Amino acid sequence: MRLRTLFAIAALLIGPLTGCASQGANLPPLEQAASTAGSGASGDPAGYRLGPGDKLKLTVFGAEDLSGDFIVNDSGFVDMPLIGGVKAAGLTPNQFASAVTRRLRDGYMRDPKVAVSVSTYRPIYIFGEVTKPGEYPYAAGMTLLNAVALGGGYSYRAQQSYAIVTRDGKDYRAGPTSRLLPDDIVRIPERYF
Repeated sequence: MRLRTLFAIAALLIGPLTGCASQGANLPPLEQAASTAGSGASGDPAGYRLGPGDKLKLTVFGAEDLSGDFIVNDSGFVDMPLIGGVKAAGLTPNQFASAVTRRLRDGYMRDPKVAVSVSTYRPIYIFGEVTKPGEYPYAAGMTLLNAVALGGGYSYRAQQSYAIVTRDGKDYRAGPTSRLLPDDIVRIPERYF
């Protein structure tokens, strides 16, 4: 009887701690999100999807006054001289270049040649058990360890074997070498033992 009571008390005390220790450990791996998101999710710049906040370098060959740096605005458009707003959100840089080419060809230029590259990506956000949580600039090919380094390194309480990454509204478990994308929200959980 007494032994059974001790086991019951131990289960009540240890049960919640074991649940907390595995916070996020049962989430699907971030690599699964990359494989289902299509091209660009693995860090391939050609398949990268533009979004609000991206800064673009647009070159219209032979028309320097139409070329320059542009930002994708909050509604997902790029406001350009002569042709006005062009939808960019959700498109790859090559698809956006094609859209600009079509608009220029529609009464403005005979055979426009347009090139687009991303000069500044949307930021990532890191919080939890890092020294300096906050918003940080994204760089192509960034891994979880790179993000932690930007955040000043792990705190002494940090769970260092994985993090929880929120991408497109879904949570995933990311290992130290998992690749991040712009707009990812990284949470470093606390370890309990």
